[in-house]
Parts: sequence; C-alpha cells; structure tokens
Amino acid sequence: MSGHQVLDHVDQYLQLGREYECSDIHLPTAFPPTWRRFGQIAPIWDDHPNLTPDDTERLASSFLGPREWARLQDKGDVDFAYANLHGRYRASVVKQRLGYNMVFRVINTKIRSMADIGLPLEHITPLTRYQNGLILVTGSVGSGKSTTLAALVDFINMDREDHILTLEDPIEYVFESKGCHVNQREVHAHTESFGKALRGALREDPDVIMVGEMRDLETIQLALTAAETGHLVLGTLHTGNAPRTLDRVLDVFPVDQREQIRIMVSESLRGVLSQQLVPRLDGGGRVLALELLVNTPAVANCIREGKTFMLPGVMQTGKNVGMITMDESLRQLYIKGIISREDALYRAEDKHQMRDFFRS
Repeated sequence: MSGHQVLDHVDQYLQLGREYECSDIHLPTAFPPTWRRFGQIAPIWDDHPNLTPDDTERLASSFLGPREWARLQDKGDVDFAYANLHGRYRASVVKQRLGYNMVFRVINTKIRSMADIGLPLEHITPLTRYQNGLILVTGSVGSGKSTTLAALVDFINMDREDHILTLEDPIEYVFESKGCHVNQREVHAHTESFGKALRGALREDPDVIMVGEMRDLETIQLALTAAETGHLVLGTLHTGNAPRTLDRVLDVFPVDQREQIRIMVSESLRGVLSQQLVPRLDGGGRVLALELLVNTPAVANCIREGKTFMLPGVMQTGKNVGMITMDESLRQLYIKGIISREDALYRAEDKHQMRDFFRS
C-alpha cells in the first residue's frame, strides 16, 4: 500500500486497529499514523506521510463533541470514553507545540473471564467471596490491570447477589447486571473526582466497590475506610510488586497516622495481584506474569510492623494459598518455554538471583 492519503475520520483508523488486534492507535502531528500491536509500537503503513497540523485538527474535530472540543481549547487536553458502532475506546487528545496528538486505547467490549486471562481460579475465587476488605490489582500502564479488574467484577456479578458500584475514569467495560445489581459511574462525567465519587458511593449502600484508580490520599483513605466498614473494595495502583504496593499505600499518609494505617491495612487487605504482560516467545501476543500476595497471619504481621521488605520471603513459604513472587512467575513461564531468557531477566525484580538461576 503506497502513497497513503490521510483518512477522513478517526473511526477508519480505529476500525483498522480492531481488525489487526491492536491495543492502541496513535495519531500524532508530525509523525505518521502509528499503532501498538502485542506491546510493540510501529507505523501502520511504512510510507505514510507525516500528519500535518491541519490533518490532526480535522481528525480531532471529526470525533470530538462540542463539550470535549471546548475542554480541549480551554485546558489543552481532554480524556474521555469514545464509542462508535464498532466499539469503545479510551481517547486522549493533547494540544502540543506542533498541533494535536491523539491516542486511543482499544477497549475489548467482550469481558474476558478469569480463566481466559490465566488467573489461578482456586486462589483468587476465595478473595472475591469476602464480604469486606481490599483487593489491589497493580502494574505499570498497559499491564492489563483493567482487564483483570473487569474479570474479577464479572465473576462477582455472576457469583453473588449484591450491589456492585464501579467508579471509573473513563468507564471501560460495560457490565450487564447478572446475579448482582451493577451501577457504573464515570469520574468527571458524573462526578468530580474519585474521592468525591467514593464519598457519595458509601451512601448508596453498595456491597462491592470497584475504584478505577487509587492515586491520592483521599481516595486511598476512603477505600480503606470502606473496606473496614463492610464493603469489598477492588482498586488499582501503578506499582510493580506487592511490597512496593503496600509501601505506596502507607507512604501516602502523614507520619503520625502511619501506625494506625498499618494496623488498618493488615486487617482489611485480602490480596494483591501484581502483573506484567510479557511478549510470548512464539510471537503470538503476550502472556500474563502474575505475582499474588494473600493476606495470611504472617503477611499481616509484616505489614503491622512495617517490615514490607520481608514479604518476598513470606510469599515463598505461602505456596499452599497460591502465593507466588513475580520472579517465580517469570521463571515458570521461562521453564515452560513461553517467554525468552532475555525477557525473564529484563523483567525480574532480583536480576542477580535470576542470573544465578540461568547459570545453575
């Protein structure tokens, strides 16, 4: 395909992205249209001319509604859930020096089950059956947190007869009420902030609350309070492993509150799932590497005493409840021939130990 013309509407690029199983589509000024497939960024066409400021302005105005367009002009950026006939997308448009940049995350509207993703059902199902407490799903951007969270909520939706409330920015997966009654609220569209939404949520008598992102003191504090007062709370954090996740939660609080918060977390935490998506050796997409921390008396003790650095050791002795460290998960994927030695080493927490493993 040569001598490409710029398409008239972003929907045409998004349709291509869906056909080729991409996770993201980028339409940046001064670069050709680009996509992310199986974790790799590449131009959609090799010989497409760079998009001009006029091109990106025309493409931006092809899909932004009056409200989004006004926000973009006023604030310089806009993030929202965009839907067309083919599906839903997390759209971000930013005004920069050269022109507009657009990025679309393709949302798979079909919710994948816990088994589809490769979650260990026998160890994660018990976590979802608690009446209260906190389950955290963590990982970097693009590590599949939203997909895992959706699978957990969908399982609870079928497994229980309760009221589920989701607070998201933007709403990604749309849940049909099954056994549960599900309400979804979009932060910014329906409410001002995660903190405000969560405060309001507690008045709506939910049994299960999914908080898209726990990024500030207010949200983390409210999530912990909700978890303590009879709600099962599922949330995400951008942290790489379980010890760092707990440090992140505790470090948000002022020093004089830390001891009390450590006690709260040690009592209300149910589990932490930390994940990465690693390229498969056979080139067929990516595979989930999963670290699982389950709150046992030994884990609770480490948290209460502020000794999170001891958790990896505790996790190695907790295999019977499904505990596994990220490095152990990577080693298993490597032994099964699913991922390469380079990827296992590159993504390992303890690179020294991983090198010893390869030598032995």
